[in-house]
Amino acid sequence: MLSLRTLCPHLARPRPESALPHWLTDPWITDWLHLLARWFHLVVGAGWIGTSFYFNWLNNNIRPVEDPSKRLAGALFAVHGGAFYQVSKFKGAPETLPKTLHWFKWEAYLTWISGLTLLLLVYWMQAGVMMVPAGSPLSPAAAAGLGVLSLVLGWGVYDLLCRSPLVRQPRLLAGLGLLLLTGAAYGLGELLTPRAAFIHVGAMMGTMMALNVFFVIIPGQRAMVEALSRGEEPDPRHGQAGSLRSLHNNYFTLPVLFIMVSNHFPFTYGHPLPWAVLAGITVIAAGVRHWFNMSGRGEKNAWILPVSTVSMAGLAFVVHGPRPPIDAAAAAQAPAATVVEAIVHQRCTPCHTEVPTFAGIDAPPKGLILRTAQQVHDNAAIVHAQAVATPIMPLGNLTGMTDEERATLGRWLDAGAPL
Repeated sequence: MLSLRTLCPHLARPRPESALPHWLTDPWITDWLHLLARWFHLVVGAGWIGTSFYFNWLNNNIRPVEDPSKRLAGALFAVHGGAFYQVSKFKGAPETLPKTLHWFKWEAYLTWISGLTLLLLVYWMQAGVMMVPAGSPLSPAAAAGLGVLSLVLGWGVYDLLCRSPLVRQPRLLAGLGLLLLTGAAYGLGELLTPRAAFIHVGAMMGTMMALNVFFVIIPGQRAMVEALSRGEEPDPRHGQAGSLRSLHNNYFTLPVLFIMVSNHFPFTYGHPLPWAVLAGITVIAAGVRHWFNMSGRGEKNAWILPVSTVSMAGLAFVVHGPRPPIDAAAAAQAPAATVVEAIVHQRCTPCHTEVPTFAGIDAPPKGLILRTAQQVHDNAAIVHAQAVATPIMPLGNLTGMTDEERATLGRWLDAGAPL
C-alpha cells in the first residue's frame, strides 16, 4: 500500500510525533473517547442551556402580585403538560427554607468539563494538525499552551471588568467586552488555524459562563442560604452579582452555540476577515436574545428581531457570496480534468479514499471519497468551499497543497468542473 511519503515525499509535512503514551494516541481509543465526550457534552449542555433560558424567561415574565407580607417580588401562573403551576419570586429570601432546595450548578460544571475534554482530545492532543498553520514556526506544544492561556486570560480580564466601576455602565461594559473578544479572535487567528481560533473564542466564552456559576452565582447563593439559616437578612449584593452574571451567560449562549457548530460552515472561519465575521454574528445573536428578553418583560419592540434576521441573511450573503456564472471563454481555457485529478490524488486522496493511507486516519472524513475527477465533480460545492474559497483542507495542509494548485482547482471548478 502506498504511503503519503511515497506519493509526495518532498512536499508532505510529517505527522507530528506525540510524547503521549501510545494507547492515548491510538485512533480507536481517541475516536471512542471523542464520541463519548461529545455525546456527554451535548446532553449536559442541553440541560444547562435549557435551565438558563427557562430562568431568564421566568425572571422576565414575573409580574407583581398583592402581597400583604411585602416579601414577594412577583409571581407567575403557567399551564404545561395538562397541569397548572404557580411560581413565586421573593425580594430577598423566604422566612424559612423548605426541606428540599434545588441548586442548578452541575449542568454548568459538567458542560465545561466535557467541553474541555473535547478541546484536549481534538485540538490540544493534535495541535500539530488542528492548531498550527502550514509554515508556522509555532510548535504543537506552544499552540496548545496558547489555547490554555487564552481561557485563563479571558476569564481573568472578564472577571476584573465585572468587578470594576464599569459594571454600573452596562452598555459601555458590553461594548468593551465585544471589542476585547474581537481582539482575541483577531490575535488567535493570526497565530492558530482559523478553525482553532474560532473554537477557542467559543471555549473562552464558555469558560466565562461556567466560572460565573462556580465563583459568583453559587457562592452568592450559599451565602444567602447561610445568612437565612442564622436568622439574618441575606446581603442583597450577592443576589445582584449573581443576577448580573446570569444575564451575561444568557447573552453569551447563542454566540457560543454558533461557534460549536461553526465547523459545518467553513466560509465563516475561513473568510479573509474571520474575526469580523465572528463579531458580526455575536452582535446579531445578542440582538436576538435581547428581543426575547424584552418581549418577556412585556416591552414590545417591533424592529430588533426583523433587523437581526435581515442582518444575519445579509452577513451570510456577503461572507459566502454568490457563485459566479460559468464563463464560456473561461470554461474553454479550464485546466484539463487529468491535471485536477493528479492534484487531488496527491493532496486529497491519502485521506479521502476507501482505505486511507495517511497515518491516524482509518476512514475517509465525512465519508467523502475523492480519487477521480468525476468524484470531485460530484462534490464540487464542498471541495470549492473547503479547498478553494478557504484553505481549510487538507487539514493543517499536511499534504502540502500549494497556492498554485488551489488556483488550478478553483479555475476548473469555476468553469463547471468539465470532464
